Amino acid sequence: MRLKRYIGDRAFYRRVMTIVVPIIIQNGITNFVSLLDNIMVGQVGTLPMSGVSIVNQLLFVFYLCIFGATAGAGIFTAQFQGSGDDQGIRYTFRFKIIICVALALIGMAVFSLADTPLIRLFLTGEGAEQDAAAILEYGQSYLEWMLLGLLPFALTSAYAGTLKETGETFIPMLGGIVATLVNLVLNYILIFGHFGAPEMGVEGAALATVISRFVELGIVAGWTHLHTERNPFIVGAYRSLSIPLSLTKKIIVRGMPLLANELLWSTGMTFLNQCYSTCGLDVVPALNITSTLFNLTSVVFMSMGAADGILMGQMLGASTPKEEVKDASRKLIAISVTSGLVFGLLTMALSSAFPHIYNTSEAVRSLATRLILVCALFMPFDAFANAAYFVLRSGGQTYITFLFDSGFVWAVMVPLGFVLSRFTGISILPLYFLCQCTNMLKALVGSYFLGKGKWIQNLAVNNE
Repeated sequence: MRLKRYIGDRAFYRRVMTIVVPIIIQNGITNFVSLLDNIMVGQVGTLPMSGVSIVNQLLFVFYLCIFGATAGAGIFTAQFQGSGDDQGIRYTFRFKIIICVALALIGMAVFSLADTPLIRLFLTGEGAEQDAAAILEYGQSYLEWMLLGLLPFALTSAYAGTLKETGETFIPMLGGIVATLVNLVLNYILIFGHFGAPEMGVEGAALATVISRFVELGIVAGWTHLHTERNPFIVGAYRSLSIPLSLTKKIIVRGMPLLANELLWSTGMTFLNQCYSTCGLDVVPALNITSTLFNLTSVVFMSMGAADGILMGQMLGASTPKEEVKDASRKLIAISVTSGLVFGLLTMALSSAFPHIYNTSEAVRSLATRLILVCALFMPFDAFANAAYFVLRSGGQTYITFLFDSGFVWAVMVPLGFVLSRFTGISILPLYFLCQCTNMLKALVGSYFLGKGKWIQNLAVNNE
């Protein structure tokens, strides 16, 4: 039967679960604690929640730049692991450290100098002027503290990414769990002023996040250096920062499109949210509630995408036959789409109840419910596109993934959102629905690139 082409055996699912379960647990706990964090900030009021939401959208650009910068080297790390090349892994780790530190310093400079104009971009919708001023003040206060956490976040990404790509997913999971629990406890103490601590509001939420970033870095980096037998790549990793020129060129050629992709994709999505915000100040908190639930219920298929990239990279690095690679990718994508369908239905079921967790107006809750339903409707398409992105990237098809991901956002979604929000009287709900409809087209494009099979190639050769 044709259906069997999408179903693996027990050994296949056992291997998948070994990689993906720790990632799901880490991401699940992180997003659940983020949900609680979001709710606690929301208890302070709608305006503080809006300020924090806007800043987090801006920081989202930085986080994805770090992801993109390390992903290019990560392609080679996974394939070096498949071929047993510890020296190659060491080189890619050095590359990650260098670029992560550079991006963290750039990010701190940009957000320090341009915080006010960036936040104001989201305050152009209808609403009281005093509310907009309050949102700006809350956002600035939150951002000032959050800047201190950019460097530890970047360094943790370099360590955790390398550990995952070499098959060690438990420690990054453990570091993420401990950090999120620390964040949760400190949020409770610092936001509301419990146990004798000052009541800091949104500043307390930011400080709690910063402290948790340092805790996570200490766990992940500390374990890596204390277990050299498990992580031979770390031995001598800091004796020099030298990387073979030929490998550096390869990483840049393969990786810079990923960095550019994450930068353009994240700025594109941020710009799209800015287009949505022109429909009124209530849109900002409603979208915040929608994205918070989406982040929680999309954990499985988002984590599956990351696992797809790791498994495909290791298979390609080990010179696995082409048909076997294509068969595995087809089954992995099937898992992602199935999870997208299941959790899309779950999201729909939660659409009415979830917004009532927040201390906000009934108008915001009602709008959030309708936006959640639209978001849930397209989750299977999101799942397919996410899996396709990681599979294509695993074989070094970074220019294709660039066109598929950020190219699509800027060529299709952003122009659509910009034109409809600026030149028509369309309201937020049909605007959001029409922009989300483009995910179906993106899934078709991804299917086309996967079918061509050009992504199946071994990059872990001749890197001296």
